[in-house]
Amino acid sequence: MPIVQADNTIWSFVWDAPRQAASILSRMVPPRLSYASELWGPLWDTILIATFGTIGAIFLAVPVAFFAARNTSPARGVLRPVALFVIVASRSVNSLAWALLLVTIVGPGILAGMIAIVFRSIGFIAKLLYEAIEEIDPRQVEAVRATGAHPLQVLRLAILPQVIPAFAGITVYRWDINIRESTVLGLVGAGGIGLQLQASINVLAWRNVAVVLLLILVTVVFSEWLTARVRRAVI
Repeated sequence: MPIVQADNTIWSFVWDAPRQAASILSRMVPPRLSYASELWGPLWDTILIATFGTIGAIFLAVPVAFFAARNTSPARGVLRPVALFVIVASRSVNSLAWALLLVTIVGPGILAGMIAIVFRSIGFIAKLLYEAIEEIDPRQVEAVRATGAHPLQVLRLAILPQVIPAFAGITVYRWDINIRESTVLGLVGAGGIGLQLQASINVLAWRNVAVVLLLILVTVVFSEWLTARVRRAVI
């Protein structure tokens, strides 16, 4: 049976951690609020990363979801396994790992962050959407088909009306998650407010760190509120 080793752990640091944490927190107070004027641009970049990343993921995830659903996949033996593999692959890699890889490929900046959010979100959106598609009422589909409607009409008249509320809820929920994930992508060079967080930590500017963390908190709370309002409106 393997034994978990902690040879690399410096236990003196562990025992001293509460004192160090208290020291850092004390140096964060009071926050340097004047630093906030330098954060609006990076914060806007963070929102753009989350928003355009979510939009890009939607365009790719919708066909993947229809290919993955048993009741809508045009070729269950071929397209469905491929679609399921895309979903699993997307969900298996964290957005930070995607961003680290993409910064190496396309260079640092918000483009790498957007693509990382796209790759991470495809699996989430497609999985929940294809499960919603599989749960639709088949009687409505059969009724439309019985009129002689072609597949596109069946999709528009029988399937989409049943899945649009779920799709809207999934979309705003994923956008809310992406806001959170976008705030830390800058730690690996993928743009956004995380760059300022890393820069402030590197120079031990703890009062600036406090401002960045407060701004991230306010942004996340706002996205939670907005997401809840949208979900109540569409569901």
